[in-house]
Amino acid sequence: MAKAKSTAFFCKECGYESSKWMGQCPACRQWNTMVEEPVGKRETAPGRAFGSALAVRRGVGEQPMPVRLDQVSLEEQDRIPTGYQELDRVLGSGIVSGSLVLVGGDPGIGKSTLLLQVCRNLAAAGRRVLYISGEESLKQIKLRASRIGTITGDLLFLCETNLDTIEEAIRNASPEVVIIDSIQTMFREDVSSAPGSVSQVRESTSILMQIAKGMGITVFIVGHVTKEGVVAGPRVLEHMVDTVLYFEGERNASYRILRGVKNRFGSTNEIGVFEMQEKGLEEVKNPSEYLLSGRPEDASGAVVACSIEGTRPVLLEVQALVTQTNFGMPRRTAAGTDYNRVNLLMAVLEKRCRYEMSRYDAYVNIAGGLKMSEPALDLAIVMALVSSLKDRPVNPKTMIFGEVGLSGEVRAVSMAEQRIHEAVKLGFEACILPKVCLDKMKPDHRIKLYGVSSVREAIALL
Repeated sequence: MAKAKSTAFFCKECGYESSKWMGQCPACRQWNTMVEEPVGKRETAPGRAFGSALAVRRGVGEQPMPVRLDQVSLEEQDRIPTGYQELDRVLGSGIVSGSLVLVGGDPGIGKSTLLLQVCRNLAAAGRRVLYISGEESLKQIKLRASRIGTITGDLLFLCETNLDTIEEAIRNASPEVVIIDSIQTMFREDVSSAPGSVSQVRESTSILMQIAKGMGITVFIVGHVTKEGVVAGPRVLEHMVDTVLYFEGERNASYRILRGVKNRFGSTNEIGVFEMQEKGLEEVKNPSEYLLSGRPEDASGAVVACSIEGTRPVLLEVQALVTQTNFGMPRRTAAGTDYNRVNLLMAVLEKRCRYEMSRYDAYVNIAGGLKMSEPALDLAIVMALVSSLKDRPVNPKTMIFGEVGLSGEVRAVSMAEQRIHEAVKLGFEACILPKVCLDKMKPDHRIKLYGVSSVREAIALL
């Protein structure tokens, strides 16, 4: 009698399972994504965790009944404030009960510190919180907790990696919020692969999702990222959770950016800015102010632009340096923005404005370590390049935004009034914007507005 196959192949992108290796996944059509993982016979039927979780909430033997939307009540306590306005903004006005939140980021960036501080705030507000760590001992957690301040309230800690034990602990403790640090350390005994493998991460996330939905508990999952900057494990992990947050920033720098990549309960691409200090992470309530701090007042190639992150206007500094090339092929470098976009804008300057950009090296940088890809930065990048080329500084009290087309036209961008309002708040005196946006706006006497319809008109104002 032939033995049953003890391994299977899984797709890292979509989680497709196959008994044999294939070069291309038939589900998501991606190449070289199949990895071999050991599989074991399940001792229980699928959905055991979901059934047990629901049994806690509605009792054994009760059957779920379909309901109409008008029978579902929305209450204020369904949104739980975290104690940090920046985090609440990214989450969409607070934590949603029964949601599953994935927090990813590089090692040492501050994921565990931020979540421990959130646990401290929630416990101080009278919430029951369970912090489960698979990477640190209780003494290590206490050492880190002593650095962020005194912890009071009903905050429980557990060091465990077995999901069956964790499920039992959650059922007994009945917390409102659960922290899992990290998902790569969790495992199920009936899945015969190592912790952190594709099958273990997928199975662990599935069980935690069922617990969150069945018991109405908010679960935060910490996920490590790969060298490409995505959460390690199958890509289906991001599809299963309700919210995906990424912690960005350089470990050597003090500022951290929390970016919402996916959010079922709020706007996406919202950002929250934090500063790493001695006592943990402190929120930065006005990121535009710190991004513009220390900028040169009379240097060429420095332009203030405005980008929209979610619903928040953020003012930032676009820097450009154009120098004569010493090689046959000029160098192009872009930090914080799209490299190909910079090349496109330089081609527009050469073709439409007759600047010989092919003879110059160009270096473009977004100050502050931010990564921006919004088309509204196009006009600011163009003005910074021309300013550096002519060695003529732009007025430091002028803000510039607008999208540039291939014909050299300046196109309209969204939320122009919010951008101008942010500029007025920070004391700017003039703004160069698309003429189309200016025609649709009400006159504002607090700031001078210059509407331009082409790149040439904008350069003439320099």
